[in-house]
Amino acid sequence: MSVGIKPLGSRVVIKKLEAEEKTQGGLILTSSAKEKPQVAEVVAVGPGTKDEDMELSEGDRIVFSKYAGTEIKYDGEEYTIMNQSDILAKVEK
Repeated sequence: MSVGIKPLGSRVVIKKLEAEEKTQGGLILTSSAKEKPQVAEVVAVGPGTKDEDMELSEGDRIVFSKYAGTEIKYDGEEYTIMNQSDILAKVEK
């Protein structure tokens, strides 16, 4: 799943997953009521550094810090580039 962006060092490129459209009770949320998703899929990883090995790989689902990363638009898609240290956990499928 190459996106044309190759992160350097211990950075990763993620694509945020869509926010829920409905509550558990079945109420449909407007776009302003939806929370920004904090779950994403890793689409590219850097090589790591001598001080920090890369623990993630493409296709991993992750949970990340709320204000982490830099959002970019590339080829019509929105991505976020962040340090591996801003990622809190991998989500088991």
